[in-house]
Amino acid sequence: MKLTALMTAALLALGLATTAGAQTLKKVADSNKITVSYREASVPFSYLIGATKAVGFSVELSDAIVEDVRKKLNKPTLEVARIAVTSQNRIPLLVNGTYDLECGSTTNNSARGKDVAFSINMFYTGTRLLTKKSSNIKNYADLAKKTVASTTGTTNAQVIRKYNADQNLDMQLILGKDHDDSLLLVESDRAVAFAMDDILLFGLIANSRNSASLEVVGDALQVEPYACMLRKDDPEFKALVDGTISRMMKSGEFAKLYTKWFETAVPPRGTNLSLPMSPQLKDNLKALSDKPAT
Repeated sequence: MKLTALMTAALLALGLATTAGAQTLKKVADSNKITVSYREASVPFSYLIGATKAVGFSVELSDAIVEDVRKKLNKPTLEVARIAVTSQNRIPLLVNGTYDLECGSTTNNSARGKDVAFSINMFYTGTRLLTKKSSNIKNYADLAKKTVASTTGTTNAQVIRKYNADQNLDMQLILGKDHDDSLLLVESDRAVAFAMDDILLFGLIANSRNSASLEVVGDALQVEPYACMLRKDDPEFKALVDGTISRMMKSGEFAKLYTKWFETAVPPRGTNLSLPMSPQLKDNLKALSDKPAT
């Protein structure tokens, strides 16, 4: 039996292949439950305060979408289950039906679009470097022959790996399983820098006990959009998700939510990221585009 056939049989045995093939709204209606994911360290999008409570900009977007699902299905008591995902497992767990919606800090790009679908873009960011102020790292040329961290399963790891090869910098790349792990590699001097989306780096610094010793440096290597992620070939659910986001963008609710999480103090340390909305995001409040990065 071929490997693909074995995998399909295993999924069927677990009851996952049928789930993944089902349309999301029907699946949710039949079970009276929707399962949404959260990230543990994607500040200020989706992150934990305390042991189990997820908060953030993307969490509130998820909540708004769930409320529209309740209205669409006429199920005011719809159960909401929440599971943690990582950069590495977020796509396979969505595809196999383990959960139904991811609004976190996921880049909408063409490669991922082969496996999943994306909503209207809700943020734009680019890869930069987090480093200790004492490291004297200011840009990518300073990373030659040094150890650099990124996070498993991210576009940033691919970007920095390609840049390393193109520029012949002879860096050694090591990967954390999530952003907190990658930050720890820098804080413990196992890496001189952490390559990641700049907004996530600012968020990590804001919530680090060592924030005064850290900084974000370097040019942005590329600009990428974030979007909510859902299963492919489910136009009804995509229309609902896009409808929620577009309504919020048109009404001003999205802008208020942005101000709450990017321009005012956020938990747990009451830090203000003081990050105004980018020109790309301002434009998308009108364009309502789900265009991926290439």
